[in-house]
Amino acid sequence: QVQLVESGGGLVQSGGSLRLSCAASGRSFNDIALAWFRQAPGKDREFVARSSGGSSFKAYASFAKGRFTISRDNAKNTVYLQMNSLEPEDTAVYYCAAGSNSNPARYDFWGQGTQVTVSS
Repeated sequence: QVQLVESGGGLVQSGGSLRLSCAASGRSFNDIALAWFRQAPGKDREFVARSSGGSSFKAYASFAKGRFTISRDNAKNTVYLQMNSLEPEDTAVYYCAAGSNSNPARYDFWGQGTQVTVSS
């Protein structure tokens, strides 16, 4: 089992920045891949970014490249999502997810989500 607790969401103006945090517990941090997803009202959940455990490999959705950065703090068992140049289209509930390092398509554990609202 992996427990995930997100924080850092809120209301920000267009062009602003936010940093989301996700604290993970229950399994060795290097043994799990951690990712961020988001779901806007009336839309399907979509992938944002992924960080593999025990390596520097990262992956981003096309809309996130150049604006969002995923990072891990192994000492704190925490993964971050730094979001810059936010736009109203980024408004969504953001979820942290944990899965296998070897299967980027599967995530077995999810956090409760944190709301990000970008005003125009």
